[in-house]
Amino acid sequence: MFLTIPTIMTWTRIVAIPLIVGVFYAPLDEPARNLIATVMFVVFAATDWLDGYLARKLNQASSFGAFLDPVADKFLVCASLLVLVHLQRADVFVALIIIGREIAISALREWMAQIGASKSVAVHMIGKVKTTVQMVAIPFLLYNGLLWGTVDTGVWGTWLIWASAVLTVWSMVYYLQKALPEIRARVR
Repeated sequence: MFLTIPTIMTWTRIVAIPLIVGVFYAPLDEPARNLIATVMFVVFAATDWLDGYLARKLNQASSFGAFLDPVADKFLVCASLLVLVHLQRADVFVALIIIGREIAISALREWMAQIGASKSVAVHMIGKVKTTVQMVAIPFLLYNGLLWGTVDTGVWGTWLIWASAVLTVWSMVYYLQKALPEIRARVR
C-alpha cells in the first residue's frame, strides 16, 4: 500500500516543504509571499486530516502510511519553524523546544515499540492540542499582517507559538511519565 490516495496525500506534505520555502525566495513583494506561503501551509496541513479520513473511509490504512504520516507532519512543522526563525518571526528558543521535543518523543516511541510497550506512549489529547495550536500559530506567523483589517496575525502567532512551546514541554513530560515505568524496568 505504498501508493494509495491517502499515502500520496501524505507525500504531498513532504513535497510542500521546498515549495513553501521557495516562496520566500520568489521575486514577489512580501505580502504576496506571505499570503502564498500561508495558503500553501494551510492546504497542505489540511491533508493531514484528510488522508487519515480517506485511509479509514477507503479501507486503505497501512503500516507505511501510519509511519509516514507523523514524519510528514514533523517535517512540515520543523521546516516552517526554521523559515520563521530565518525571517525573525519566531524565536529560535521556541524552535529548539518544538524540534527537540519532536526528536526526543520520536526516539522514545521507536524505543518503546522495540520493547513492545508502544501503547504507553500512544498519542494523547495534550499532543493533539499542541499540534492544533502549532497549526494555527504557524500560518499566522507566515502571513504576518492584518487579517480582515483588524487581527494582527504576527502578534497572535507569537502568542500562539509560545503557547505551543509550553504545550510541547507539557506533552513531552506527559509521555516521559507514561514511559517511565517501562524505562525503569528495562534499565535495572
